[in-house]
Amino acid sequence: MTKAELLLVQQAKNCTIYTIQFLTEDESEFERFYNKFKDDLEFNPDLMKIVGFLGRIADFGALERFFRPEGKMGDHVVALPIVSSKLRLYCLRLSDKILILGNGGAKKTRTYDEDDELTGYVINLQDFDELIKDGVKNGTIILTENTIETENTFEL
Repeated sequence: MTKAELLLVQQAKNCTIYTIQFLTEDESEFERFYNKFKDDLEFNPDLMKIVGFLGRIADFGALERFFRPEGKMGDHVVALPIVSSKLRLYCLRLSDKILILGNGGAKKTRTYDEDDELTGYVINLQDFDELIKDGVKNGTIILTENTIETENTFEL
């Protein structure tokens, strides 16, 4: 089991954006994604598209139209961007006002589940999604309109 916590990335009027930080890592999942591609000449333009989408999401909310559905029925896993891109950033879209950024990578296969690395990122988010649902049920997590309130570290 790996321990993780939720970190606030940005709290804007229309959307609060979080990311996951595994306690065994020095960087959050989003920082690891960003740093993996920021100096890559092939993927940097796609990374900048994703960063641009995140700015729009902070301004307008995590509206469904900004995301590509991923994962399984009933979970909140989505991906950015919806336009053609070689990169995918996997996220949990809990509502129009709450988004959790995960990690992602280069899309080399037709679907994420054909790529072990991408599948791992999606599974981490699915597991985290289940922990949030369980925490809401047992009262250790409170979801307000635009925040997640918890004192817990999570065990994935």
